[in-house]
Amino acid sequence: MQLNIKYYGLLSEATNCNEEVIEFSKSSVSELLDLLSEKHPNLKGKDFQVAQNQEIVSKDSIVNESEIALLPPFAGG
Repeated sequence: MQLNIKYYGLLSEATNCNEEVIEFSKSSVSELLDLLSEKHPNLKGKDFQVAQNQEIVSKDSIVNESEIALLPPFAGG
């Protein structure tokens, strides 16, 4: 399946892109993160959350054909 991956904040700097389309044949978010870390080694060790179709998901979630966003930590106050 093809996934549209969006990177925000420091993550777009780490990957040198804001958005990309990748081919993904596995199933879980953790497998997707492994693939992205191989492709973009600068993602390793970064703290971020994953959103699928604009909802935060866990690493155990199943990936469906959708938009995936990697979101850096948000500061609040």
